Amino acid sequence: MDLTEAFVELLRRASTDLPPDVEQALREAYEREDEGTPAKSVLRTILTNVKLARENSVPMCQDTGSLIFYIDMPEGEKESYYKDLIRKAAAIATEKQYLRPNAVDPITGKNSGNNVGKNAPFFHISRWDKDEIRVRLLLKGGGSENVGTQYKLPYAPLKAGRDLEGVRKVIIDAVYKAQGLGCAPGTLGVGIGGDRTTSYMLSKEQFFRKMGERHPEKVIADFEMRLKDELNQLNIGPMGFGGKTTVLDVFVDYQHRHPATFYVAISYNCWAFRRKTMIIKNGEVTYYD
Repeated sequence: MDLTEAFVELLRRASTDLPPDVEQALREAYEREDEGTPAKSVLRTILTNVKLARENSVPMCQDTGSLIFYIDMPEGEKESYYKDLIRKAAAIATEKQYLRPNAVDPITGKNSGNNVGKNAPFFHISRWDKDEIRVRLLLKGGGSENVGTQYKLPYAPLKAGRDLEGVRKVIIDAVYKAQGLGCAPGTLGVGIGGDRTTSYMLSKEQFFRKMGERHPEKVIADFEMRLKDELNQLNIGPMGFGGKTTVLDVFVDYQHRHPATFYVAISYNCWAFRRKTMIIKNGEVTYYD
């Protein structure tokens, strides 16, 4: 397969085929809701939409999101080559209507029409020791991005200090303020520590964890489970209509911080949790997930 075609296929899959673990989480949420409730109806509609999108190879949501690529490659590989391939693939995928044109110049207000522009798509590129290239793609919807937020601890309005209890308070506050916006049930990625930029980066990278995949450190894993339980007791529910499932999961990680700062970045992903991974070895695609 030509690699341009391979990247088009990656974009198609991400836009039209919800990951199995996310679909299973939605099914479990559907089973939990009571018959005859708006929550049950919303989740039934979402699951029907997921099925039709996959069967007809059409986007599962009219907002196909911003294109964010995380690429790990060996030394010697040329970054510009893969960036050019991806930009070309994004334009083709837009023409094929796997993607909606979502790249807008903030100065002129003009849409590029093909999802290509300044820092669009956006690339996180790292070098590693493996002899293969891993490409991870996140299609991040605008509505869910709008309810993401960042807190600086201590946060006086909630009496939130610089500890896990303070982190807990601001996460609950963020979801409560969202009130179903961002197309709940959502999934949270939380980055603790770092600076303003790196805390957000850490929070979004959590979206490549599978549903139910807990942090390797028990204190954080227990914290994730506690938050998931407490957030689902808010009764905000799917699309804010009330119900037992406000979030599908909560993923938390941390990094060291400057002594003077304590940031908590909370990224929110909608039910259309679109992520895919592709492995390239010796110029050939060996794996899609």
